[in-house]
Formats: sequence, structure tokens, C-alpha cells
Amino acid sequence: MSVSSHLEELKRKHEALSDKVEAEQRSPGSSDLDIAEMKKEKLRIKEEIERLSV
Repeated sequence: MSVSSHLEELKRKHEALSDKVEAEQRSPGSSDLDIAEMKKEKLRIKEEIERLSV
């Protein structure tokens, strides 16, 4: 897998997680722990995108 295709895949995962976090935050009874874990994963992906983009 080339770096550019890997970056595109990471960006897709980041966007999907972002949508999922937003949906969970709007959902009544959603778990704060689950949302926090998704946000941590989203941040990890963002950091990897930035690292590979340099």
C-alpha cells in the first residue's frame, strides 16, 4: 500500500469516526466511555495522518 492510499484510508476512517461520535453524542443513553474511546482513536488517526503528511 502506497503512502497516499494509506493516507486516504486513514482520512476515511477519521471521517467515519467523526460521524459516529456525533451520532453517539446526540443519542440519549450513549456511553461517555464509548465516546471518549472513539475520540481517542480519532486523535490517534489524526496524529498518524499528520505524521505521514510531513
